[in-house]
Amino acid sequence: MQKIRTALLSYGMSGKVFHAPFISFHPGFELIGSWERSKKLIREDYPSVKSYATMEALLEDDVDLVIVNTPVETHYEYAKKVLLAGKHAIVEKAFTTTVAQAQELAALAKERGVKLAVFQNRRWDSDFKTVQKIISDKVLGEIVEAEFHFDRYNPLLSPKSHKETANSGAGILKDLGPHLIDQALCLFGLPESVFADIRITREHSLVDDYIDILLYYPDFRVRLKAGFFVREAIPSYMIHGKKGSFLKPRGDVQEDDLKLGKKPNLDTWGKEPKSKEGTLHTEIKNDIFNAKVPTLQGNYYDFFDGVWNSISNDISEPVTAQDGVHVMQIIEAAIQSSAQKKVIDL
Repeated sequence: MQKIRTALLSYGMSGKVFHAPFISFHPGFELIGSWERSKKLIREDYPSVKSYATMEALLEDDVDLVIVNTPVETHYEYAKKVLLAGKHAIVEKAFTTTVAQAQELAALAKERGVKLAVFQNRRWDSDFKTVQKIISDKVLGEIVEAEFHFDRYNPLLSPKSHKETANSGAGILKDLGPHLIDQALCLFGLPESVFADIRITREHSLVDDYIDILLYYPDFRVRLKAGFFVREAIPSYMIHGKKGSFLKPRGDVQEDDLKLGKKPNLDTWGKEPKSKEGTLHTEIKNDIFNAKVPTLQGNYYDFFDGVWNSISNDISEPVTAQDGVHVMQIIEAAIQSSAQKKVIDL
């Protein structure tokens, strides 16, 4: 198996939790190291790798793939440098801060003949995979409406200054919003128009921390919501069709397990507890079905395996740059809609 030499642009939470464990576990990757500005931490977990003092040193090294896992407002600048250096890239969400930046990166990757993937790992959450199967199986009949939530209860400001300082990449719309938007687009494609309400609800907050986005499709609507004042959560996925409904709480265990230092595997990884199963209430072959539905297994490994296949076999990325462009189109439309208090046609 061809080894893809991979480096990170930071080794904070995302590098330590979401990327390094899968890169080091997948037989097709070799973790080379990370750019570390102040704290030198990666060698504590991976003693044989390098800690780069500068991004230039990293790009000059024998590296095939670079993961851009830095604050959102830096994604465009850093990803562009990676692509210009002839390296493949994975860029975290939000892909960029504008549609124009996303389109430029997509075009540059194509021009340079390198792969560019967006890290929308939530496509491989156990709960979303289950929702995806319910919809693909058409057991609800014609979809009338869907509502996805990414709710939390956390009134305190983040200690990470880049998350709370007013900048082009800060705020819940570009933090949790891309997860919800990408999942909606993955299931239903681009909508015809967008309406959004974007607010600040936490005391002393300088960035948006509440979103309510309505996507208009010809025959149905999809609502996407996220906020920090939901102490008693409702189901994170609610899909209603002309034959029935499916309600699913958020239950994917991967992030929590990774934060605890657990290592991914291909057997038991990403299995939700039975208590998080969704409820399917519908009509199947003229019989009413109302019961819990087993949750599919999630595994972020599949994203990285898709990247390996994309590079090794010259096929499409598991989440393409164009997917990233589409998410940014929804984000820009949402900002415009909230500011103007009107529906924005795409």
